Amino acid sequence: MSEGSISQRTLFLKHIGQTSTAPPMIEVDFAKGVWIQDVYGKRYIDWISGISVSNVGHVHPEVLAAIHTQSAAYMHVMVYGEYVLSPQVQLAQRIAGILPTSLNSVYFVNSGAEAAEGAVKLAKRATGRSKVISCINAYHGSTHGALSLMGNEFFKRAYRPLLPDVYHIPFGKFDAFNEIDKSTACVVIEPIQGEAGIILPPAGYLKALREHCTKLGVILIFDEIQSGFGRTGACFAFRHEKVVPDILLMAKGMGGGMPIGAFVASKELMSLFTHNPVLGHITTFGGHPVSCAASLACLNVILRDNLEIAATKAETIIRHSLIHPLIQEIRGKGLLLAAQFASNDIALKVMQECFSQGLITDWFLFADDCLRIAPPLTISNEEIEDGCERFKLACDIVASRI
Repeated sequence: MSEGSISQRTLFLKHIGQTSTAPPMIEVDFAKGVWIQDVYGKRYIDWISGISVSNVGHVHPEVLAAIHTQSAAYMHVMVYGEYVLSPQVQLAQRIAGILPTSLNSVYFVNSGAEAAEGAVKLAKRATGRSKVISCINAYHGSTHGALSLMGNEFFKRAYRPLLPDVYHIPFGKFDAFNEIDKSTACVVIEPIQGEAGIILPPAGYLKALREHCTKLGVILIFDEIQSGFGRTGACFAFRHEKVVPDILLMAKGMGGGMPIGAFVASKELMSLFTHNPVLGHITTFGGHPVSCAASLACLNVILRDNLEIAATKAETIIRHSLIHPLIQEIRGKGLLLAAQFASNDIALKVMQECFSQGLITDWFLFADDCLRIAPPLTISNEEIEDGCERFKLACDIVASRI
């Protein structure tokens, strides 16, 4: 039998590198808005947005138009930072315009993990120190350096030795600040922990952390890769606490479905990459013109349509509608939410039943008793209610079998 006559599912398992032994294998035909349709005609409400990527929905017409226009003009022409490329310049200006004035220099990369890698390099270069602090149950990417920052040993032990001098503190604990000292280059932290199951910091925590880092000359890095671009009801989650980092990481929701990431710092800090050594950080495809054009269109839609406000309103509807005896708690902010169950077994069964009901959800890396609620910010009230009804029906079916 030739490969041309073998099913796509079989070829997927044969040729695509797998990351688990049981992928859901939805065979996607097309996606639009909050909906994904498979090749068999079944439609699903997407409640995970490709893990907080599709903030403006799938195939948004303005993002699509920007991609078409830019790809017809030029695509890759030169390694990042050497030529003046209009999509990069316009996007960087737009991003700087919505951030505090100290965050005015943007370094574009291809992903969140790359943003974390570049930011830690910059912090070490700026301080001349080597110690790095992140949090228990933190997730900042899976590349070697970003994996070192990950605060969960289960996913790390097979790849050791990793970067030296990396330490982890419990998220939200004020008394853990004593681990941050004058040998520390940077603290890398999510303003809202994502893969830990959407954990919000206690009141005043980020402010106290900011003051402690400032006092010791430690670079404070906020990872908003998952929480940024309107998802939590603010353009960036640090706005809720009115605390400004030295370096801001972004990716996922910034590209409208295209691959792009960035880390943002002051011009003074970022300029350290220009000397001693020259080319202190480089990336071939970072700031790809087509991805930048898509990102600019995406950001313009988020700001024009007040999607951060829409996220807050959607949260209110979900908290009012999604009530079921199996759901112990709904945590989070905006459309970055987690529904907690009594066990991983119950959560997994609900997730599988949601697939049957045409609703896509997923668990968290470090909270497998929780399911993700993070649909596109463009979701309508009717689609929210539809998703809640499907979720509750899945819970009913699982509850009847317990």
